[in-house]
Amino acid sequence: MFAPRTIAWPLVALFTAGYLAPYLLPTTVGRLDSGLPLTTTQAGALGSALLLSSASAGFVLASRVERIGARTLARVGLTLAALGYGTAALTGSVPAVVVGALIGGLGSGTATTVAATGIAAQPDPHRTTTLGLLGVSALAGAVYLTVPHLGPGHGQPLAAIALTALAVWPLTGRLPVRTATAHRPLDGTRLPHRRSGTVLAAAMLCWSLVQNALWGVSGRIGLAQAHLTEATVGAVFAVALGAGLLGVTVAGAVGLRFGRAVPVGGGTAVIAGCIVLSASAADLTSFAAGEIAWNLLYPVVLSYVIGLAASLDPRGRWAVLVGSASSLGTAAGPLTGSVLAERAGFPAMGAVLAVGLLAIAVPMTVVALGAGRRSLPVVEIPVETTRAYDTTAAA
Repeated sequence: MFAPRTIAWPLVALFTAGYLAPYLLPTTVGRLDSGLPLTTTQAGALGSALLLSSASAGFVLASRVERIGARTLARVGLTLAALGYGTAALTGSVPAVVVGALIGGLGSGTATTVAATGIAAQPDPHRTTTLGLLGVSALAGAVYLTVPHLGPGHGQPLAAIALTALAVWPLTGRLPVRTATAHRPLDGTRLPHRRSGTVLAAAMLCWSLVQNALWGVSGRIGLAQAHLTEATVGAVFAVALGAGLLGVTVAGAVGLRFGRAVPVGGGTAVIAGCIVLSASAADLTSFAAGEIAWNLLYPVVLSYVIGLAASLDPRGRWAVLVGSASSLGTAAGPLTGSVLAERAGFPAMGAVLAVGLLAIAVPMTVVALGAGRRSLPVVEIPVETTRAYDTTAAA
């Protein structure tokens, strides 16, 4: 399905390192709650702060990757992630954990920004995004299977993110260096398709908020409402992420044969039903069915949305901005889910989130339909034989 020589593997690895923190959010927040003197709300707020720090990096760096250089920014981001998450994992001091998580989040966001910019410049952004989602789903699934067997404490998921950043760092040597200088201004500095991009970014913020409102409390649903053990909940999450691997693989094989509107709009509508099922789960069967079905579809729709954002601007600025808006929604998700669950209960929370998701599906589908009718100019990207994904020299 994928030709290895045409794949920008460092971008795939960078994407995996940047996205791992949101994927591990339930176990990270749960471990912060149980391993530190924090309330459930405080642990959720810390998880939100981490993701908010990640989103801020995207907004600040969206138009600066070419000017600073992908290699430099990637190394800075991975270094911050390793230091921040590593420090938070190794200390029991709450203030130090907070500072480390914020620094780590900034590093994750920087890595994700570089990856999104590079992916948008690829001949087939959807394929590269699909591989990145495959990587992060597989790695997160392995962590969910492993963490319950490593004993109590808050540090294990944070250490996993830090070690991933260190493992990816050597691959940055094959990323492009600075390509834009003060003496050679970039062409096309004005953002194209501003209306579509703005609508997509706003919708994606809400879309991610809904997804992570459920994801942030999924562990508590399994433990408190379905009466499962932590090991069982972790196993369900691992299987669910495995289902996500299957979904993304199918999405990669199908590609754009059905366009983007059907996967984005139809997939979002089906996800709404999965949220209702998962939030109302009272036993292992219903909990596993809801989580597995939801995780099967979530990365599929996400891959098409990221590809849609990349299609709006070959330089990757809309991909970064939409991704950062998604991170803002992700950051607000755990706190939103906690508040709704505490005030109305898990089933009512699921119903509210599902209705909101159905409303969000409408503008996202409209943008996807417009992108399908629009023919974007082809961007020729010079490729060196020694660095097959040195793709940012399009200026």
